[in-house]
Amino acid sequence: MKKTDLSHEEATVSMFRSDPALAAEYLNDVLANGDEVDLMLALRSLSKAFGGIREVARGADANPNTMYRTLSKQGNPSLKTLRAVLNAMGLRLAVQAIN
Repeated sequence: MKKTDLSHEEATVSMFRSDPALAAEYLNDVLANGDEVDLMLALRSLSKAFGGIREVARGADANPNTMYRTLSKQGNPSLKTLRAVLNAMGLRLAVQAIN
């Protein structure tokens, strides 16, 4: 029997891929506690669970090269692009009251 070791990143990607609700919870935490750079980097990292940046770009009907720039520290997507990226990941943007 062969032992399979996953890196932390591979295990995290696998968890997000199998549990989109966990991915949504992760992004909600980044939105609540992080800034715009944190959000772009979280989306870039999360894209790995949804086929990678090229696949997310395809699902968002966007250019992959543009998507790499969008999901970077300097990224500043429009609301339309953000919604398209989230939709490609099977997620959506929502608003919650601050308690």
